[in-house]
Amino acid sequence: MIKSIAVLFIFIVTFSMGEELKVVSDNFKGDQLKGVSIFTGNVKVEKGSDELNASKVTIFTDKDKKPFKYLAEGDVSFYIVTEQKEKYKGNAQSVIYLPNENEYQFYKKVDLIRLDDYRRVKGDKVVLNTTLGHAAAESTPGEPVVMIFTLEDKKTKSLSK
Repeated sequence: MIKSIAVLFIFIVTFSMGEELKVVSDNFKGDQLKGVSIFTGNVKVEKGSDELNASKVTIFTDKDKKPFKYLAEGDVSFYIVTEQKEKYKGNAQSVIYLPNENEYQFYKKVDLIRLDDYRRVKGDKVVLNTTLGHAAAESTPGEPVVMIFTLEDKKTKSLSK
């Protein structure tokens, strides 16, 4: 079977800056009346310098056709630049993005790395607000939240990475 890739430029003005949202996937299904767009198979979402990859991405829009929620599922990987220019990369099993709050919610086997200073968080739920710079992490019962920091010494550049 010939694999077809759907390249869709959504007509929606996304996020607060009106940047173009580009979604590439194997399949697309949409319901304009319900305000739901579902992309499946090798989904890649790009907005500015941000990128998200997943098996499935569902975009929910309001009555004005503006997105209010993104749901990415299945081996999600991502690269995000916050308004403070902090760079994050990582992976999780599912991710919810709420554009009106500029908030990412990462779920299940979360591994989030802040690239600027190599701070790393591993847990079951991590929330990151890209405007305020707030973050929170939770773990599953019986499992710890793990945070790893790179320490700098005056004599050497870094002790761990």
